[in-house]
Amino acid sequence: MHTVSMDVKGPRDKRVVQGEVTRSALIDAARELFGNQGYGDTSTDEIVTRAGVTKGALYHHFRGKDDLFRAVFEQVQREVSDQAVAEFLGPDSWEALVNGCDLWVRAHLDASVRRIVMQDARAVLGADEVRAIENRYGVVALRGALRKAMHAGVLERQPLRPLALLLMGALSEGCFYIADESDPAAAQIEVADLITRMLSAFRTTAQE
Repeated sequence: MHTVSMDVKGPRDKRVVQGEVTRSALIDAARELFGNQGYGDTSTDEIVTRAGVTKGALYHHFRGKDDLFRAVFEQVQREVSDQAVAEFLGPDSWEALVNGCDLWVRAHLDASVRRIVMQDARAVLGADEVRAIENRYGVVALRGALRKAMHAGVLERQPLRPLALLLMGALSEGCFYIADESDPAAAQIEVADLITRMLSAFRTTAQE
């Protein structure tokens, strides 16, 4: 007597994959619209039309437009953090730290990133939620770079968490400063120079 084995995973796996595809399509569509025209001027109807899904699909994956914005904001933060980490891992710990911080600032020169992260995020999610997400991605990455530089003897040993938080605050304020200036490119150079000078205060004597 032969036992027939039923593959119960197939349909379920297909549903999971389809769900992931739908969720990704919604995030991609929302990111484009939020980045181009802002959260307030983007409707859920526009998002589902751009994503090619139903409104029911949106509410299946997200509680509403603000929850979808949270996913978009996290995606942007994760991407910027991943780019910075790639720089932070460079062989020269000092250059890696400086270049990673500079990349973090330059990433926010992108118009869509600036609109999502700097113009809409705090109004939509609240300052505490934004700070928590920024800490999860940016501060963790920065703390790793600072730890690497300290282990390499490039930076003096300092309390890592407060130093990473203070430096991330400086980077964020630098991004806001650049966004408000009529010449963002010149402002970016000013901020990059100041961040380097701030970090130089923690360099070991041997590295100066």
